[in-house]
Amino acid sequence: MSSAALALEGVAGKFAAEAIRQDGQGDRNSAITSYQRAIDALVKLIQLFPDNTLNAVYEQHCYQYKKRISELQNSPDGYHSQNDNNQPGASIHASSSNQTISSNIENMIIKEKPNVSWKEVIGLEEVKTALRESIVYPAKKPELFTLGWPRGILLYGPPGCGKTMLAAATASEINGYFINVDAASMMSKWLGDAEKNVSQLFHMARDSSKKENVPVIMLIDEVDSLLGNSQNENGGEIRVKNQFLTEMDGVNDKGKNLQTYVIAATNKPWKLDWAFLRRFSKRIYIPLPSLETRVSLFSSYLSKLKKDSSVNAAQLAQLIEGYSASDIRDICQSVQLSVIDEFFSSAESSGNKDLTRVQLRDVTIDDFRKTIKKRRPSVNAGMIEEYSNWTKDFSAT
Repeated sequence: MSSAALALEGVAGKFAAEAIRQDGQGDRNSAITSYQRAIDALVKLIQLFPDNTLNAVYEQHCYQYKKRISELQNSPDGYHSQNDNNQPGASIHASSSNQTISSNIENMIIKEKPNVSWKEVIGLEEVKTALRESIVYPAKKPELFTLGWPRGILLYGPPGCGKTMLAAATASEINGYFINVDAASMMSKWLGDAEKNVSQLFHMARDSSKKENVPVIMLIDEVDSLLGNSQNENGGEIRVKNQFLTEMDGVNDKGKNLQTYVIAATNKPWKLDWAFLRRFSKRIYIPLPSLETRVSLFSSYLSKLKKDSSVNAAQLAQLIEGYSASDIRDICQSVQLSVIDEFFSSAESSGNKDLTRVQLRDVTIDDFRKTIKKRRPSVNAGMIEEYSNWTKDFSAT
């Protein structure tokens, strides 16, 4: 999303939060004005960026705010705020609000029993060991852990190094549910409802674990966007952060009989404050792949390609020091796409409509060299130094 779109979304969010506050205090006229300003900002956002994938969400917010404006304008003089649940009609509005929250939750998460094995996570043996100690072993033999075990785990490191896959594989290992939540989208889409939805998210996780008697792992991706330090935090952002910390206290202390875990992932751990970090007793660095891991990654991807004898996984691994696991996958994919493009171009230039008569040539080491030359790593030395310095101060494995 462009900076201009983000700025407009921020304006809408602030007006929406202000409207909800005024509505709760019974200030009808001010609430109507603020709801309308939120609508105006969202409408402008939709008009300026018609291809934005979030427009359907913005339209839904506009509908909800218009509906609330109509309720406020048509209410009798004895107006009661949204928070006055003892008054007629208030419970109906609260029920509608809760249904909207639940709907948002369902749209925001992926709840599944993943089919990802440890073998599919190449390398990262030390990280796997830490996750086994913290989650897998307690899930299988909780009576052994008389002092308890970590329920909050922070995975940090460069982008594209397998944080999401590690969390999914852990859930698969214990035959548990995996709830994947993107924190950036949480803040972006929920606007004034974010605080309530954080509570609803944790409630859903605990409820799933209790009712179905299965472990539940929540992965909060890009957690720095939800809980990062900011010089310009507004009241809504502070409340969301406090709500998350309160829910984490519940997971760590009050939920000892439930198999509920929170794995937070971030590429920017230095943005997180200590109030957050101390609730995550395991803080694990996910580094760039080692030479041995790069060889294994290339071997895995090359096994699916039609290649000649010049292509060697060990040689390719030497060429890409400093590249992430996703960079390696993208390189292999780009090489394959270039050869496929050549295949179709050759068929078209020869006028051959029968593609079965055209042969897809083998991938060569030169194809890889050309692609690597054009693709720089997604992580630079400065970023790695930042991770190293932060790890010295805050790592806890």
